[in-house]
Amino acid sequence: MAAHNDLGHWGEAKAAGFLEEKGYEVIEKNFKKGFAEIDLIVKKDKMLIFVEVKTRSNVSFGMPEEFVNVIKARGIMRSAENYIFDNDWFWDVRFDIVSILIFKDGKIDIRHIEDAFSK
Repeated sequence: MAAHNDLGHWGEAKAAGFLEEKGYEVIEKNFKKGFAEIDLIVKKDKMLIFVEVKTRSNVSFGMPEEFVNVIKARGIMRSAENYIFDNDWFWDVRFDIVSILIFKDGKIDIRHIEDAFSK
């Protein structure tokens, strides 16, 4: 497996743990049906949240969350529609980004950007 895939899987696991500590329940990991893979699907109260996780070890080309472009967001929203209909979800939904930046000294910065696709 390529190093960037290892980093991505590590970041997704880190993001899942981070969200669980904040009281979210992880429902699905790496959900794919249709248009794009959704890294995490989590739930809190009656809110279903579709989460894109971006992990980077440097910011030479921008912050991790800047790698979620309009095309990626549309694909995630279309895949989310499949999940919503397949699971008869009738309550609120949201699309978040968890941005993970790993510094050279080993420190980690995790940012949870709520409702990221509407901004």
